[in-house]
Amino acid sequence: LRDAETEALLKDMIDPLVEASELDPGNVEVILINDPSINAFVAGGQIVYVHSGLLNAAESANEVQGVLAHELGHITAGHVARFEERIAGMQSMTLLSLLAGAAAVLAGAPPEAGFGLFGAGMQAGQANFLSFNRNQEAATDLAGARYLSGAEISGRGMLKFFERLRNFEIRRGYSQRDDAAYGRTHPLSGDRIATLRELLERDAAWDNPPDPVLQERFLQARAKLYGYLAEPQRTFNAYPESDQSLAAHYARAYGYHKDAQIEKALAEADVLLASDPDNPYYLELQGQILLESGRVTEALVPLRRATRLTVNQPLIASMFGHALIATEDPSNYDEAERVLRGAVGRDRLNPFAWYQLGVVYAARGDIPRARLASAEQQVMSRSYPAALRNAQAAEAALPRGSPDWIRAQDIALEARSALERLRDRR
Repeated sequence: LRDAETEALLKDMIDPLVEASELDPGNVEVILINDPSINAFVAGGQIVYVHSGLLNAAESANEVQGVLAHELGHITAGHVARFEERIAGMQSMTLLSLLAGAAAVLAGAPPEAGFGLFGAGMQAGQANFLSFNRNQEAATDLAGARYLSGAEISGRGMLKFFERLRNFEIRRGYSQRDDAAYGRTHPLSGDRIATLRELLERDAAWDNPPDPVLQERFLQARAKLYGYLAEPQRTFNAYPESDQSLAAHYARAYGYHKDAQIEKALAEADVLLASDPDNPYYLELQGQILLESGRVTEALVPLRRATRLTVNQPLIASMFGHALIATEDPSNYDEAERVLRGAVGRDRLNPFAWYQLGVVYAARGDIPRARLASAEQQVMSRSYPAALRNAQAAEAALPRGSPDWIRAQDIALEARSALERLRDRR
């Protein structure tokens, strides 16, 4: 899920923790995943993936920071690489037990004895792997607590979120018995809480108050996300008209917009803008409602202002560029091209912006660059045959040695390599 406001919030949440972990803030990224489950993970590199369900389940920015601190512990300890080593080790143990079982049968042992050896080897390998994983998680909890302390952020949120997880497990019927721990990838939530409570309550940051500005930003971003993803009636139930908080206005604006109640959606956006006329995200919201309801010319004013206030934030600029094109007025195409080129210059992994840029080039008759923009979009969406065709066509028509010509070669090479990997897997 891409949203300029939420991405800025997550960056501001994690940056002090990254500094405390002695990683480079410029190299750590948080990516929001559209998944309702309560989860966050790392999967190589310095990227933390956060599920939308986690933001929805948390009640405070401090809770989310506790989760982010934990995930940073996985990065600093290199757990992804070690996880892969342990998987390979478990597979080796399983293979050895299979060979031992087969050898026993060939030597004259009854088949059930061979199956027993194989089963025992599998069980031992799995138990070894699970034990290793639980130890990693426990160590990462402690690392996360250190990073919270180093950033002078209270660990109350971290503890609160683990308590929330424990209550969730109990409601779902997950066993909290000690003997159940041996079949788990993570330690029992109760054990984690007990260990962390002793550590966090002694920390000097324990009584530090939460940042009220960060908390309000979190509540609004969470409500915005809820309104964007949920069915409108669920949004209206969760954020009824009686709730006059800014977060509720945000959620209802999206709910009404999705329900095609445009005037009500705009009225909610007006309330937000009355509280802060220079908030670029409120302006983006107003522009989005106008644009997607067909009032394209009206949308240009708030979207242009939001783009300027954020100094061409790529996601907001992409929407503004789209609005300029949607006017179908050729006099707007120069501005659209400038805005969209600025957007992809700062965020190349923005397929929507590349698509819009391709539309501008095609409208102006610049077919080679239109095909290059299409190739950029297609390689990101893994449409490798189409990306290869467009990149090759662009390379053939663009000035030899130009930056765009070189980029067309790069995309063609990337698409060709991806297709070869797919063929090898078959």
